[in-house]
Amino acid sequence: MRPITRFACVGAALGLLALGAAGRALAARDELQRIVQRQCLPNWLRRHDPAPCLAVRPAGPHPAAAMAADYALLADRKGGAHFLLIPLRTLRGIGSPALLRADAPNYFAAAWDARSRLGRGTLRPVPADEVGLAVNSRYSRGQDQLHIHIECQSAALHAALGAARSRLTANWMPLALLGHTYQVRRVMGRSLQHANPLRLLAEGLPAARTHMALYTLVVAGMQFQDGPGFALLTRRAFLRGGERLLDDTCAIAAQSPLRRETGT
Repeated sequence: MRPITRFACVGAALGLLALGAAGRALAARDELQRIVQRQCLPNWLRRHDPAPCLAVRPAGPHPAAAMAADYALLADRKGGAHFLLIPLRTLRGIGSPALLRADAPNYFAAAWDARSRLGRGTLRPVPADEVGLAVNSRYSRGQDQLHIHIECQSAALHAALGAARSRLTANWMPLALLGHTYQVRRVMGRSLQHANPLRLLAEGLPAARTHMALYTLVVAGMQFQDGPGFALLTRRAFLRGGERLLDDTCAIAAQSPLRRETGT
């Protein structure tokens, strides 16, 4: 075999190996989508068994259910008090345009309503003002299917929000946290049924609507002087997303005295 031909063959082989590795990497980023669409949903439809998910909630065919959230709940494979809410339909992360449609389901509201699952990981109820939800940006996530992390707030997040509590309003303002500047605002209420955090981000920050994929978004339960509510935190994240502000060990829940949840 001539040297040029030999080199060409080697180059072609290396190219095929590279393409194969790239294909496997892309496939790995769709693992959550495959789990909910090819395992959890079919199992639920056939036997009303959502395994390997913990629950499956189809929106249903009735027109009144058009805005209901269709999702599955899955325990994170790393363990701990960490659960994922994953839409059944294909949605490519926080940047999916479908999430901002007028009839889009409020997945954050559904994730908040599923927070009681955390008690199974901590063996005690987790107060609402210690719960956090997070969606990572396109460049700080490992899976491309939209998924909302349900965990406890980290000690750093809980302390920062506690210190800023009296200053938070319905307007976005900067908050320094773990070496980054987040934009933060508050939302009042015991649930998120009437406040979609994704829409509040898209409508509240300049350029957010056209660059949603670049943003990470965290929702933290809070108790304000004038009632229960939430803090919304966001920033453009190219490396570490908002999930780093949460804690699957629920250390603050273990350290705080047991108290009855207020329902926020």
